[in-house]
Formats: sequence, C-alpha cells, structure tokens
Amino acid sequence: MKYLIVVDMQRDFIDGALGTDEAVDIVPKVKDKIEACRDEGWSVIFTRDSHQPDYLQTQEGRNLPVSHCIIGTVGWEISPELDVGDSLVLDKPTFGSVRLASMLAERGEAEEIQLVGLCTDICVLSNAILLKAAMPEVPISVDASCCAGVTPASHKTALEAMKMCQIKVI
Repeated sequence: MKYLIVVDMQRDFIDGALGTDEAVDIVPKVKDKIEACRDEGWSVIFTRDSHQPDYLQTQEGRNLPVSHCIIGTVGWEISPELDVGDSLVLDKPTFGSVRLASMLAERGEAEEIQLVGLCTDICVLSNAILLKAAMPEVPISVDASCCAGVTPASHKTALEAMKMCQIKVI
C-alpha cells in the first residue's frame, strides 16, 4: 500500500494565526496531489495539530506563544479546499505523530510513503523522521513543492536535514 500523509493543512497554518503566503500558495498543489494519489489508489491520511484551550500554559505554548489549532475552532479545521472524504484524520498534540508511525509500522503493508503539508521545518520534518525510524526499509519522500515552512530559509534547511536522514525530497 502506498500512503500520502497530508500534514496539518489547517486554517491556522495557512492563513490564520501562523499562516504565511507560502502556505497559501501550496494549497492548490496539495489539492492536486491528493487527487492524483487517490486516482492511483494511494491511501490518504491527514494529520491535524490539536491543542486544548490551555495551550499557552503547555511547554510548547511557552516556547511558541501563539494560540493556534485549538480543538473546535475554525483555525483547527483542515482547509475546506482539500477533500478529506473518508480519509483517516489523526489528531496529534504536538509536532510529530508517534501514533501514525506506530500504526503504519504495525500494519506492515507500507510500500511507499510520501508527505506533504505544513510546516516543513516542524511537523513535516518530525513526522518524516518518526516514519523513517519506525520503518527504515520503506521509501519515504517529501514533495517540496507541496510543503511550506515557517520561513523559506527554514523550509530549505528542513529539506536538507531530511535528505541527510535518507528521506527523498522530490
């Protein structure tokens, strides 16, 4: 089975509290990627950054003091431009989803995994590394044209870091 992991394509990361022009720009590309992968029979899984109202009192909130992706808010929602359909949506309380990596490793059916989404330098990087650590023999790639970082420079740095960890950047 081939998997497309759509990381945190949520309103707060696109044009909300932590949005960027680069994030807005990738939405149509991510939409096209999802459609193409589904047409080819890939399984599509979405992750969703999910915080409680007390986010600013958490360790992450003290280090990134911008309230975002609070469960139940508009900013927490996946972009309405993307068709979630019947795809699995995994909520995660922090950058990477240990649950996602464990679930796919336990299934033992992954032939290939590709990641797209936001933010390249935080959540995409974290999920790619967790997936590679859980399944070192599974080819894992990141479509750079369907990702955006906090800044263009940190996006590029994250892509280089993933390359060093044997994650293919396309």
